[in-house]
Amino acid sequence: MENRGQWGSNVGFLLAAIGSAIGLGNIWRFPYVAYKSGGGAFLIPYVLALVTVGIPILMLELSLGNKLRSSAPKAFRIISKKFEWLGWWAVTFVMFGIEMYYIVIIGWCANFIVFSLTKAWGTDPNGFFFGKFLGMGGEPLSFNGISWVVIAAIAVIWLVNWLITYRGIEKGIEKAVKIMMPLLFIITIIIIVWSLFLPGAKTGISHYVKPDFTKITDVKVWIAAFGQIFFSLSLGFGIMIAYASYLPKKTNIFKNSLIIGFSNSGYEVFAGFGVFSILGYMATQQGAAIQDVVQSSIGLAFVAYPKAISLLPFGTLFGVLFFFLLCIAGVSSSISIIEAFSSAMIDKFNIPRHKTINTVCLVGFVGSMIFTAKNCGLQMLDIVDHFINQYGLITVGVVEAIIIGWLFKTDLLKDHMESNIPDGGNKKMFMTLLKLWKYCIKFITPLALGVAIIFSLIEEFTKPYEGYPVKWLLILGVGWLLATFILALIFSSKPWKNKIEQIPEN
Repeated sequence: MENRGQWGSNVGFLLAAIGSAIGLGNIWRFPYVAYKSGGGAFLIPYVLALVTVGIPILMLELSLGNKLRSSAPKAFRIISKKFEWLGWWAVTFVMFGIEMYYIVIIGWCANFIVFSLTKAWGTDPNGFFFGKFLGMGGEPLSFNGISWVVIAAIAVIWLVNWLITYRGIEKGIEKAVKIMMPLLFIITIIIIVWSLFLPGAKTGISHYVKPDFTKITDVKVWIAAFGQIFFSLSLGFGIMIAYASYLPKKTNIFKNSLIIGFSNSGYEVFAGFGVFSILGYMATQQGAAIQDVVQSSIGLAFVAYPKAISLLPFGTLFGVLFFFLLCIAGVSSSISIIEAFSSAMIDKFNIPRHKTINTVCLVGFVGSMIFTAKNCGLQMLDIVDHFINQYGLITVGVVEAIIIGWLFKTDLLKDHMESNIPDGGNKKMFMTLLKLWKYCIKFITPLALGVAIIFSLIEEFTKPYEGYPVKWLLILGVGWLLATFILALIFSSKPWKNKIEQIPEN
């Protein structure tokens, strides 16, 4: 059995974990969700979601991986043979679902770095992105050929991921994040400072932070807050369990959890100022209302921002910096997904790391091609993303909380975290917070996530998601989850190449 990798330093671990958490959604999803959900008032449910679900689940996953020195499947196998499937399902639908389409989106960002040099979208970024670039416009979910320019981009992104993960934890991922994360923060600061001095920036920021307390009573706003926290922290992916397994056992998990959780949330709130400064500038230049230039998710990055790039002084430089920023944020997340799955395969089947990474990246690249299809690629991506995020990840989170809170006993993990908190004036306060963590995991977290699933299902049955044909929602959405679940059961049914240890007492 090859030696388990280890982080060279706690700073390297923190940068990798924060890099996994900070992704494309922090930059283009959070500002829009906050704007639509009450602006500054959205911070109330958002912070509550962070402290009652986000950080508690993060602490659970980090302490589980660190104490048991295991990937997600092995950790749940140590707890009980009955729960190994949960670890496999998480890393499987994330690797062969989220990762495959996520790298396609990173590929689009790479394409747009090149497009920014000539402002290839011309006067119609919307028509360029959805029409010329993605080939949309035919019958829903109809195949209209393959986009070779996107395939070329994702080949490069997969190659970068392979080069980083192939070299392991300390020599590959840790070295990469020590370059990527400072770059990400520097470019973010440059873009935000630049944006703040643009005409109309104050108008945009006002719409971003202006509180609308009437929306706080809307259940959908609370679900949006809990969803944003859960997805942006990479919870339910198996990533944090794997990353923490490479830490020394004497690590302050409690402190690390707070640093990762608040760094991620602080970054996305901060990034929102840059996003809305640009949108305010656009509205001013076009003589339009701010709501007329705001677009959600993909539209914000690939339609609204190219419009802004065409209007900005030194727009070409801004465009290159912005899409390069998205590429860095994307790759820092995508390498963590590969590591979570590869760690599980190495743990169970004792396959050499280089063979595991080679196979995973090759299969992932071939799978990504599904989402490069013209016309239907974006639609398939949208459906698979919706079902995995709305149901797969949250289901894993609920079951994790129930298993740890009620079956595995939280005291074992609480004691592990307590034993690594250094003596000092704050230790008593931290131990009190760990007692509250126990109650969050047992009651608040599963209840909050369970309510989110129930409301999502009610809405699902009320009207088909985005008006897609029901058969395609079943085939692509439900079918993808079922296929990865079956694959997880197959993995969990295979014998372990190495002996599974009992739960460590210390």
